[in-house]
Amino acid sequence: MDSGMLATAGAEIYWQALGEGPAVVLAHGVGGNHAIWYRQIDALSRSNRVITFDHRGFGLSRDLDGRGRDAFVEDLTALLDHLGEAKVALVGQSMGAGTCIGFAHRAPERVAALAICDSLHGIAESAEIKTIMDAARANTADLAQIERVLGANAPRELAALYRQIASFNIADRHNLAGRFDACPAVDLGGKGFPILFLCGVEDRLFPIEAVRVAQAEVPSSFLVEINDAGHSAFLEAPTQFNDTILSLLQMAGHVGKAGAAHSNAAGYVPVGGAA
Repeated sequence: MDSGMLATAGAEIYWQALGEGPAVVLAHGVGGNHAIWYRQIDALSRSNRVITFDHRGFGLSRDLDGRGRDAFVEDLTALLDHLGEAKVALVGQSMGAGTCIGFAHRAPERVAALAICDSLHGIAESAEIKTIMDAARANTADLAQIERVLGANAPRELAALYRQIASFNIADRHNLAGRFDACPAVDLGGKGFPILFLCGVEDRLFPIEAVRVAQAEVPSSFLVEINDAGHSAFLEAPTQFNDTILSLLQMAGHVGKAGAAHSNAAGYVPVGGAA
C-alpha cells in the first residue's frame, strides 16, 4: 500500500492507494474518512488500483484556508494529477458523490464510470425532488447521526465502529464550510461514461423515491436499489455494494488483467462471513 500527504491550495490531503490496474477513487461521506471503506478495499483492489483519501477537514487531511466543499473538486483534481491518473472510475457516497459529480462536470474526459451512492449532492432539485427532500430534511433534522446514516437493523458493532471512525474528523455536518455547485440531473448524461445510482431502500436522508426521480432524468444511467439498507449501503450490505461496483467497472471496460472479484469468484470472501 502506498500513502502520503499532498499539499494543495489551502489544504493538506491524505491519501492511500492499494492494488494495481485502472484506478478507482472512493470518496467518503460526512461521517467518514479514508478508513470507512474497509469493506470495499479487498474486493475492489483485486484488479484495480483503489485510491482513498480524506476530504479536507476529515481524517488526517487539514483545511488550512477554511474553504470546505468549495475546494473538494480542486483537491481531487490535484490528487489525481499527483498520482498520475489520467482516467478514473469515481465512487462517491453521500457528500463524496458531490465531489465526484463536480469532477465529472469539470473533466468528463477523465472519468471512466461514475457511481452516485446514497446521494443527490451536486444535483439541482427539481420541484418533485424538492418536495420529497424537504420532507426528508424535516424528518431527520433532530435525529442522532447514527439514526441518520444507518438502517434500523444495522448491527450495534457497526454503529460503534462508525462512531469511532467519525471521531477523527474535525468537520461535520454542522460546521462544514462551502457548498457544492448543483447542476440539473440531465446535464450528467451524454458524457461518454456509464452512470450508476445506488441507494439503500431504507435511506432516510436521500429517500429512494427522490433518487428514482433523479435517475430517470439522467440519460443512459441505471439504478440499483439495495433492500434492508439505509444511508450507508456500502457498510450495511457490502457484498451487494461491491458486486454492483465491480459490474459497473466491467461495463466500463475499466478492469485490470486479474478480472473482477465478484462474490461468486474464487478468493472473494467479504468481511463478516464466507462468500
